[in-house]
Amino acid sequence: MTATHHTGPDTPSGSSGTPGSASPSGTARKPLGSLSVSPLSLGGNVFGWTADEAESFAVLDAYVAGGGNFIDTADVYSAWVPGNKGGESETVIGNWLAARGNRDDIVIATKVGAHPDFKGLSAATIKAGVDASLARLRTDHIDLYYTHYDDESVEVPEFLTALDDLVRAGKVREIAASNISAARLSESLDFSRREGLARYVALQPHYNLVSRDTYEGELADVAARNGVAAVPYYALASGFLTGKYRPGTTVDSARSSKAGEYLATDRGPRVLAALDEVAQAHDAELATVALAWLAARPTVIAPIASARTVAQLPSLLAVADLTLTEAELTLLTEASA
Repeated sequence: MTATHHTGPDTPSGSSGTPGSASPSGTARKPLGSLSVSPLSLGGNVFGWTADEAESFAVLDAYVAGGGNFIDTADVYSAWVPGNKGGESETVIGNWLAARGNRDDIVIATKVGAHPDFKGLSAATIKAGVDASLARLRTDHIDLYYTHYDDESVEVPEFLTALDDLVRAGKVREIAASNISAARLSESLDFSRREGLARYVALQPHYNLVSRDTYEGELADVAARNGVAAVPYYALASGFLTGKYRPGTTVDSARSSKAGEYLATDRGPRVLAALDEVAQAHDAELATVALAWLAARPTVIAPIASARTVAQLPSLLAVADLTLTEAELTLLTEASA
């Protein structure tokens, strides 16, 4: 695919020399280990899937122009598409970074363990996987490197030592975990502490207003006790929390069947009603309110949301400027219980 290229220990947020500390629109940065990130992470799962390279470049440009600097992808995106092999999203992002010459201003998060050629978390897989990601991203380092899914066939010392080797080699700045149990997260953090190795600074859970059970409870408690930041995925529940999915409506989207499932529950319509009320009070989009609720939850540092078009971005970036009242947060929390 080709695109037309247009010009266009914890460190305090925004301190000089911090990777990703520059902020073109003054958006506040949040510390994430040694990194400094914007309050909305842009999901890269659509790049090379429902957004071609030209559309992806336009979204990335608009995200950065709107103050964003924190881009999330994975080596497996988007291997599920017929004809794709995995790595398409990283390739698009790498081409964009090279075209814009802005690598030092961007915090890139990617993941290992689910790519068809690099499955699991053996030391050899991690080390081969990171080199493949670096090549596609056209960079010499990854800012935040996640284990995409826990691999319980591999002992904690093996994969954490491999990740620590990557940090020592300068290939990775910080490490993180996604789709991991409270017990394995706790074991991993204890091992890093005991052995003086790189430790998980972030956790990427499935978490939003209509899906709270996976994260809240034991997993969130482990994160809170250890100062691990949450960067939730499916922050808008596959688009359901934008409000475009209503009883009797049809939406032309690759994710419509998943989003539609929420309408079949008691919780889904109740959450939409609460979002409508709060959104009206702020003259805000439902997506912005849903993200603002998530951003206000304990441990959450930056929800992840993806945009297929530039038109979808403003309601996502607006989370940086929306602060909900305690009463509004309570209303949403109770509606989603």
